[in-house]
Amino acid sequence: MQSELNKWPAETIRDRIESATNSDVEAVLANQDHTIDDMLVLLSPAAERYLEPMAVEAQRLTRWHFGRTIGMYVPLYLSNVCGADCTYCGYAVRSGNKEKRITLTEDEIRCECATLSGMGFQNVLLLTGEAPKAVPVDYIVRGVEIALEYFPSVSIEVYSLDETDYARMTSLGLEGVTLYMETYDRATYADVHLLGEKADYDYRLNAIERAGRAGTRRLSVGALLGLFDWRIDGFWAALHAHHLQKTCWQSSIAVSFPRILHAPERYPIAQPVSDKHLVQLMLATRLVLPEAGFNVSTRERPAFRDRLIPLGVTNMSAGSSTRPGGYGLYGEETLEQFAIEDNRSPAEIGDVIQKAGYEPVWKDFDRAFDSTNPSP
Repeated sequence: MQSELNKWPAETIRDRIESATNSDVEAVLANQDHTIDDMLVLLSPAAERYLEPMAVEAQRLTRWHFGRTIGMYVPLYLSNVCGADCTYCGYAVRSGNKEKRITLTEDEIRCECATLSGMGFQNVLLLTGEAPKAVPVDYIVRGVEIALEYFPSVSIEVYSLDETDYARMTSLGLEGVTLYMETYDRATYADVHLLGEKADYDYRLNAIERAGRAGTRRLSVGALLGLFDWRIDGFWAALHAHHLQKTCWQSSIAVSFPRILHAPERYPIAQPVSDKHLVQLMLATRLVLPEAGFNVSTRERPAFRDRLIPLGVTNMSAGSSTRPGGYGLYGEETLEQFAIEDNRSPAEIGDVIQKAGYEPVWKDFDRAFDSTNPSP
């Protein structure tokens, strides 16, 4: 992936974006197929005048490839213990937060899984802090095994792993891996990742491809918007997804658009991203990556999330908590990673999706039909 990034340094991207004209945008929109180069035009200030036709085309492409469905998933935090010092994160070891840090026991994982399963969820995303010593691979493997007793679809969003670790979990039935590069800009990456193994840019960058080589069926990437120039990081994230579509062609690729709205006091958000610009990034990405899934989490406000539904979204979280034990055990007693903006129940969000003319899908895949699924 690094060789792909080297072809597109920030200066080149910025120059191409700033030089785009209205005529350039109109020429790109006149074409039915779009290249990764076209995204620079669609991300330009000039393209802000064309968000409406971009939205119409994004909706058409999404319905063509995904129909009128929105997949539903829920995050389940197994641990908020963290050995890294990411300046923007509430879990960071030097964040100054004094709230309770815990790692769920096997019985507690079961309790949380039972609670979420009872809400109707069949797609769960397991998360941990960056703490390989406190939360070793064997613990994550056990968490996957337990979750698979309750959910047909289990994914992870944990620290970067070796290919053999991903292969081990995939052989058990792990379906997906989500891993955000946070920012693709090396200098900014070093500035905001001060301690821990996450500070290794290259190991982080190549992790999602290792998961693909290990046979993971779903791969999700994204940049944490607000750390660096959203246009450049957004382009790099799309470039990463485009690269994965070619190199990990047996996996489905998705892009997430996490935006920093809340951060610890020590981290003033470097480059805040407006609602309008987030929409522009999503639309530009959809036109260039028509077959990629789009994930939108409860980081975003309810009314804004509702408006995003027809603009390319294919997966939404609901009823989320970023605290270990936040569903059936400890409520608000434990440290959260970041504040949730959309606190509506899964049923409420399901109703909103239906009223928008889409169908909330709680399960869209059964491992019994997967030829790679090991026999029971």
